[in-house]
Amino acid sequence: MKTAQAARLIALSVGLVFAQGCKQSFLDKQPLGTITQGNLFNDPTNAVQAVNAIYDVASWDQGPKFGVGDYVGQTYEWMFGDIMSDDAEKGSTPSDFTPLIELKTWTMGPGNSPLGTLWVHSFTGVARANTVINNIDAGTIDATLKNRLKGEALFLRAYFYFNLVKSFGGVPLFDQAVLPTAAAAVTRASISETYAFIEKDLKAALALLPEKNAYASVDLGRATKGAANGYLARVIMYQLGTDNTNKHTWQEVYDLTSTIIASTQYSLLPNYAAIHQTQGENSSESVFEIQFATSNDTYGPIMTGTTNNVFQNNRVATKDASGKNIPGTGWGYGFNNPTQNLVSEFEANDPRLEATVYKNNDIVLGIPETIDLSQNDTGYLNRKVAILVPTANQAGPQNIRKMRYADILLMKAEAAAQLGKSSEAVVLVNQVRARARTSTRPPGATTVGTSDNYAPTNAPANTLPDISAGLSGQALLTAIWHERRVELAEESLRFWDLVRTGRYFGTLSADVAGRARLHSITTNVVNPIPLLPIELNDAQTWHLPQNPGF
Repeated sequence: MKTAQAARLIALSVGLVFAQGCKQSFLDKQPLGTITQGNLFNDPTNAVQAVNAIYDVASWDQGPKFGVGDYVGQTYEWMFGDIMSDDAEKGSTPSDFTPLIELKTWTMGPGNSPLGTLWVHSFTGVARANTVINNIDAGTIDATLKNRLKGEALFLRAYFYFNLVKSFGGVPLFDQAVLPTAAAAVTRASISETYAFIEKDLKAALALLPEKNAYASVDLGRATKGAANGYLARVIMYQLGTDNTNKHTWQEVYDLTSTIIASTQYSLLPNYAAIHQTQGENSSESVFEIQFATSNDTYGPIMTGTTNNVFQNNRVATKDASGKNIPGTGWGYGFNNPTQNLVSEFEANDPRLEATVYKNNDIVLGIPETIDLSQNDTGYLNRKVAILVPTANQAGPQNIRKMRYADILLMKAEAAAQLGKSSEAVVLVNQVRARARTSTRPPGATTVGTSDNYAPTNAPANTLPDISAGLSGQALLTAIWHERRVELAEESLRFWDLVRTGRYFGTLSADVAGRARLHSITTNVVNPIPLLPIELNDAQTWHLPQNPGF
């Protein structure tokens, strides 16, 4: 959908949003222009733009955004999924972006800016989705297009609510626009009610969405049946380890992932090192990814690119022999540094390690990188977001992978292990390991000035042997969790995996674990659920009960 970026921005002018999660001054504003909700869905171009506007919110990583109050902040999934886990430290200089230190150490409050941005942006996405869901049926556009667009809106509403419930627990559930006068009547749903709402949306989306191969090349990245099934499996898997009031089973995860695999719409990309490169975008491995295009603007409130790369790439410019900065280096802020703990998790000669991290003096896309430990916490940076950027601090074009086929295989493996299908689980894990074995080195890792060559690893023949066919029980689960960690490293899943498997507190120091427990739900749950504080303004405006300890 990279060619649809301009349409996304145009769509913002049609007055779609009653932003439930924003300041009341914004809620009071009337839609501008001649396009209204009453006629928006009588024109196919406008209808597509309305849905594009929902995708647009999913791509927001900076604030404020397009009239969303006066809120300023950044939010990226790695701030929670990586930094709040044992996979990454904050990075950058010690004093830069202290709200991330608060997240890492569980000293945050309801004014924490990444949390506020996550809350505001998510409810903005919900509002835009509601505009489509509640008005498109009355439109006169073609029925096939109407169904598909409604399915996309339902999927995206579920996507936003899943991000909310994982982080904050039960939240207000909106399926209609909410005006400021109704703020006093807003209530907070339970965790199980929120998940039931998400599941209902995903199941409704499944009935309306096409398979991946039904989309033309200009529509790559839109929601599909595979994406809806994948997120439904993820939603259920997370409940199985946290709040399973809805009484789900591992058989459901097994069946959902089996459906995706049987669809033949997806396969592992042959070379692991290419997944996060341009050639890996919207590939056979992609189940869902957020689309971006090159931006000519430095990052700001309107852009088609992402600053995800800017925030994670090297803060220090590499100098040539004459002492001059080498172009293309030092254009990042150096956050989200992979830990030695993560690096040590990789087995000897695992090609995925070099494709995941780089260290001082490594060559990255043909450029030698210098890592200054005064501006880095661990000596490592995330290679998966390293891209060539011609000017500093430019919003980049690299898509963000949200769900990959490897994750589907490993979810099914975990479900199979939990169901006593050990031999099947072993086969699934070994599929993922077999692909890793044959990976090359990352592009541009061998020769200065050459950015796109994929050199062989020259690893020993016994690199990454299959896991034993006889594994079962806890030993098999441990092997699957290991595989998830190294295969999906720095892809913002580690924190959530630790929480749902009951291992999170054991990865923390005693004082941080103590604070995290103070902010956790510990009764009537499978494993304790640490929750983040609800955004201050809406907690007060909507009179929402705050999460434990805040």
